[in-house]
Amino acid sequence: MKLAQLFVKDAMDLTLSTTDKASTLRHLAEQFAKAGGVSDVGSYVEKLEAREAQSTTGVGDEIAIPHAQDASIKEAAIVFARSQEGVEWESFDGQPAKLIFMIAAPEGGGEHLQALAKLSSILMNPEAKQALLDAQTQEDVVNIIAEYEAEKEEENQAKETVAAVDTQAQDADDVYLLAVTACPTGIAHTYMAEEKLNQAADKAGYAIKVETNGQTGVGNKLTKADIERATAIIVAADKQVDMARFNGKPVIITKVADGINKADELVKRAANADARIYHASQYEQSADDSEENESLGRQFYKHLMNGVSHMLPFVVAGGILAALSFFWGINSANPDDASYNAIAHTLKTFGDLSFAMMLPVLAGYIGQSIADRPGLVIGFMGGVFANPSILTAFNAGGIFEDAVASGFLGALVAGFLAGGIVWCLRKGLSWLPKSLEGMKPIFLYPVLGVLAMGLIMFFIVNAPMGAVMLGLQDLLTSIPSELSVVLGFVAAAMMSIDMGGPLNKAAYVTGTALVTASNGAGSDVMAAVMIGGMVPPLAIAISATFNKNLWAPEQHNSALVNYVMGAAFITEGAIPFAASNPLRVIPSLAIGSGVAGALSMLFGSVSYVPHGGIFAVLAGGVTNPWMYLVAWLAGGIVGAILLSVLVKKPTEALAE
Repeated sequence: MKLAQLFVKDAMDLTLSTTDKASTLRHLAEQFAKAGGVSDVGSYVEKLEAREAQSTTGVGDEIAIPHAQDASIKEAAIVFARSQEGVEWESFDGQPAKLIFMIAAPEGGGEHLQALAKLSSILMNPEAKQALLDAQTQEDVVNIIAEYEAEKEEENQAKETVAAVDTQAQDADDVYLLAVTACPTGIAHTYMAEEKLNQAADKAGYAIKVETNGQTGVGNKLTKADIERATAIIVAADKQVDMARFNGKPVIITKVADGINKADELVKRAANADARIYHASQYEQSADDSEENESLGRQFYKHLMNGVSHMLPFVVAGGILAALSFFWGINSANPDDASYNAIAHTLKTFGDLSFAMMLPVLAGYIGQSIADRPGLVIGFMGGVFANPSILTAFNAGGIFEDAVASGFLGALVAGFLAGGIVWCLRKGLSWLPKSLEGMKPIFLYPVLGVLAMGLIMFFIVNAPMGAVMLGLQDLLTSIPSELSVVLGFVAAAMMSIDMGGPLNKAAYVTGTALVTASNGAGSDVMAAVMIGGMVPPLAIAISATFNKNLWAPEQHNSALVNYVMGAAFITEGAIPFAASNPLRVIPSLAIGSGVAGALSMLFGSVSYVPHGGIFAVLAGGVTNPWMYLVAWLAGGIVGAILLSVLVKKPTEALAE
């Protein structure tokens, strides 16, 4: 279907008067309902807001593209609105949205992703954007989209024709650029960067081919012939992409936002091959290339977070299912206990199996981040070798029956060790003839790598890492009650200082490790960590409720959404408010979180799960649930009071 045919003229609003994101989404959904496009406005608005909570759809350059699926939507559609003043959309470039394209799709359909890709590409044309700003009628809008859509299709066909020309007929000295674009959600920014790089190359007179790693998969995939011919490659990505194929070529690695905002500069550098040669095992950049340079600490953090982000769904699923089994009694999953219940036993079994996958997934995806696919299988098995429950299940009466399990810390070591093993194997097997190259990733690396990982884990890593984990547990259990309150304050405050950054993740990983090592006994530190992450959004929401002048009007409604964000343990909901005045907001939130963490310790709350927020609490995942909720509320109130005292009102801040 043509993009222009998706626009619903009856639902358009060319004189949008709403001033904030929440009311705009509601208004456009109601317009869509009046046109007969959606029957359950409330459900659709919830889906839109949930998508915004993941990351803003404000793509910059005064454009927002909110999108969601809902079962009550009849067919894919786009609702367009234009605001003269602009609506605050938390866009990455800070500009309010004047052109808003709300994409709606039936549940399970992929039409909205295709529409997003097409629309993002068209909107990168400044003339198309200006034409939409000047459009007088709904019919004008549809005609403008149709015109530029047809122009884009002709342009793409012309490029395909050029690409089909035999590369051997090309002058060997011709500049030929390649690029890869990818953003975490794989939607708008991926295709906007593609379009900007195409425009920059066309303006400079260079041929370019851009691969998109989007939500619908890899588009315009780079071939081996493309890579061999390329002058240089630009990788504008905020997530892992396949890099091994670029071995031996000049590669510029940067953020996807730079692909949009610095396209001309990147194209110029690539045309001059101004980049270090990429090596599959590592990437070293020159000292003067500081903007794109990644320190050792940054690389460590990126690899670690790749493992943690993949591990988290297994942890949440396992923790919540195990917590639900407690409804029938704390020992109801035990067949030998008087309170035994078959449903509880089933839930606990499923939860434990999900938990058992946590360490292999953590280690595997750390290994994959470092060494691509060979690192995945070797790291995965390293996590298996570190997992106490798997060792017990498979080793009864065997040679490793008494082996020490290293748990969470061992899995961390195994993930990074997998990268090192693959590096050694690549070096050690480099002498093999090229005819055997295909055997390496599917035979030699897995077999030799898993063998090496097993020997290292069982005979070198497990014992000391297991001792460290045991020592950490003993240390925490031996802390006097008065000092445990201090520990709870510090652990919870860490969750608020950089909200999603290294300190936040350090506290969270520590709490998760203790839950894993507790063998079902839970962790009071994890309870403090989770409540520390729940407080910042709550404090923002309370402060906006009782001090309506504290935040700018365009922030007020999004501040109230933080009630839900805090309940769901989504600390990042407070980030836009912290960014507006960090020196005053962050200390306020950190103290509020610290108070909640200290109270959690004082009340003796223990968390059996590392995520879930209030939903995990209500499911029985935290002991003393009502006192835990009191601690959460108290922390939120303390944070809100400090915000009201320390944070200047918007008018005063602007006067400065």
